[in-house]
Amino acid sequence: MSVQTVLLDFSVEAGRAEDEPGQKALLSGVEPLLRKHLPGLSAAARVQMPHAGGALLLLLADRGASVSVRVFPQGLITVNIEYYKADGDKPLLDFESSKLLENLIRVTLECDRAKLFPTIKRGYKYDVYLTSSDERLLEYDIDSVIHESTSPFQKIQIVHSKSLGNMLVLDELQNIAEADLIYTETLMQRGKENFEGAEIIILGGGDGALLYELLKEKPKFVWMLEIDEDVMTACNKYMKSICGDVLERRKCDEYEIVVDDCMVTLNKFLSQGKKVDYVFGDLTDVPISDTPSGEIWDFIMLILETSFKVLKPSGKFMTHANGASCPEALKMYEQQLMKLDPPVEFVKSSAFIPSFLEDWIFYQISFKTEKNGTA
Repeated sequence: MSVQTVLLDFSVEAGRAEDEPGQKALLSGVEPLLRKHLPGLSAAARVQMPHAGGALLLLLADRGASVSVRVFPQGLITVNIEYYKADGDKPLLDFESSKLLENLIRVTLECDRAKLFPTIKRGYKYDVYLTSSDERLLEYDIDSVIHESTSPFQKIQIVHSKSLGNMLVLDELQNIAEADLIYTETLMQRGKENFEGAEIIILGGGDGALLYELLKEKPKFVWMLEIDEDVMTACNKYMKSICGDVLERRKCDEYEIVVDDCMVTLNKFLSQGKKVDYVFGDLTDVPISDTPSGEIWDFIMLILETSFKVLKPSGKFMTHANGASCPEALKMYEQQLMKLDPPVEFVKSSAFIPSFLEDWIFYQISFKTEKNGTA
C-alpha cells in the first residue's frame, strides 16, 4: 500500500507561457488529454499566481486522485498525479499509459522537451529509496523488511533486495549488502597487504564482514571495537553470508570483540604502550560539508590521531572515505591528513560497490618516510 506519484515535465518556448492568455491556452490544452487517461476527471480550481508568476490548475479524478498542472512563465509545464494504491490494486496509470500520456501532451502542445519520471511510491510499508554519497535519490528493488529495531545509537534495518540480497541499513543509509564483498576486499586491500601474523584493530565493523575476511588471512590477533550490540545481533542472524559465525562469540584465541566506545580500548592500549600493525577505520564516512569542522570532523581527527599513536612505525591506518562523486569532501579529508603529527602519507583506491550504486574511495595511510627510507 502506498501513495503513487506520477510526475511529468514539459518545456515550450517561453513566449507561449509568459502571459495569462498563453498560460490559460496551455492549461486548456492539457486538461482534455488528462481526461482520456484519468476516469472521472473534473476541474477543482484554476488559479493565477501573480507573485510567483504562471498559473495552476487543480483537478480531481476517480480513486481519490488529485492532479495539479502548473505553467511557469519561463516555459515549463509540470503535471503531478497522485493517488492511493492498495496492495492488489491495478495502478491508475501504469508505465505504458503514462508514456502514452507523455507523448500525447508533447505532440499536442508541440513541446521542445518532455520527461516522464518513474512512479514515486510514498508511505509504503518499506522504503525503497536511499541516498547516494552526494545526496542523490536512489531507488532499490527492495521487496521486504526482514528486521527493524532501534538501538540506543541508531535505527537498524535489514532489508531484502532482489538483486543485492540482504542489506544492512543504519539510520536510512545503506551500509553493506550480501553482494558487497568487493567493499570489504578493497578496504583491506586483499592481495596487496600481508596480514599473516599481524595484530589488528577494527574500529566499528559491527556487520562482521571485515573481521570474517581478515581471519582468513591468518593474523596473530584482531580486536574489533563496536559500540552497538544490536547491530551485531541483527547481522549475526540475517547476514551470515558476509560474517559467518564470527559474531556468535565475543572472545576466542583469534580475536576479541569489545562492545564499547572504541576510544576506551584505544586509550587503554595507549596507557599500556601497546602497538599494532593495522588499524581499520570502519566507522563514519567523511562528511559532506563546506568546511572541515564540526562534531564529525572532530571525531575523525581524534580517531586518526589516536590510531597513529597505537600503530607501529611500519603500521597502516586503512579506512573508507566517501563516494568518488564527492571530490571536495575527499580533498578536505586529505588536507586534514596533512596536518597530522607525526606526518603521514597515503595512497587511495576505488571500487564500484554494488549496493552503493557508485564508486567508493578507500585510503591506506602510513607514517611518512624520508627519501633515504628511514622514518
